[in-house]
Amino acid sequence: MKNTIFSYIQLTKPSIMLLVMFTGATALVLEGSFLSQPGRFILVMIGLYLTGGSANALNQYFEREIDAKMTRTYKRRPLPLGKLTSTGALTFSAGIGLAGVLIFAVFFNWLTALLSLGTILFYSLFYTLWLKPNTDQNIVIGGIAGAMAPVGAWTAATGTMDIVPWILFAIVFLWTPPHFWALALYHKDDYVRAKLPMMPVVRGDRATLKQIMAYTSVLFGVSLSLLLFGGGWIYLVAALVLGGLFIRKVIAAFRSPSTTVLRGVFGYSILYLFGLFTAIIVDGLLRNA
Repeated sequence: MKNTIFSYIQLTKPSIMLLVMFTGATALVLEGSFLSQPGRFILVMIGLYLTGGSANALNQYFEREIDAKMTRTYKRRPLPLGKLTSTGALTFSAGIGLAGVLIFAVFFNWLTALLSLGTILFYSLFYTLWLKPNTDQNIVIGGIAGAMAPVGAWTAATGTMDIVPWILFAIVFLWTPPHFWALALYHKDDYVRAKLPMMPVVRGDRATLKQIMAYTSVLFGVSLSLLLFGGGWIYLVAALVLGGLFIRKVIAAFRSPSTTVLRGVFGYSILYLFGLFTAIIVDGLLRNA
């Protein structure tokens, strides 16, 4: 029973969802109104996990045959391992997605519910079934789904849009290609075997590294734009230091793209995003204290 429950949790890609929830929580801290309503804060986090987890689970359902061909996934994901049935996975995916959308519709507002539903459909259907197998820009466009948590969290709290969550969205959106392409570079053989047109497969390593450098540079500039809308000195220092180190690591990878260096870029990209958003949270808490 415990193994089955764990397998269903694995369908939601909990490590990815930790990042999604963290970026959503950052938006709630910046907005501030739910800091005095912890119950509603937690309910937003539950809604984000259920809807984001649903999109990830549907992605695994649709890609179960592809995952079985890739060394990175076939020993780690429950469907290729035969730990869950495809029917069970589909039912679970749809069920938690519906539950998450209903949480936003009933306890918050329909704007957030519709954004969440759109994110599920965009990632699980448009990205998984059309973008990923047909274009080397798949991860760029598909990154829209992974970047939506700050926007959804903000609208849950306010019922309206604002430029601040869209800056957070832009940071995550621009971060996604360097993060994922670094991984794709040292797992290129997997994507060749699965016949997926990832950037390194279609355009080669050098072109991919140029794209990583371009996105990282733009990311650095966009991250500083938050200073125009309430970012404090802690965030300024974090954006400069973390962004500078990110660019430095990408340049090192461009000069010497070994597997070790590429893994370093991938690993640092995760630390970068968590560090940057931690600085935003600290600034937000100080401002709302």
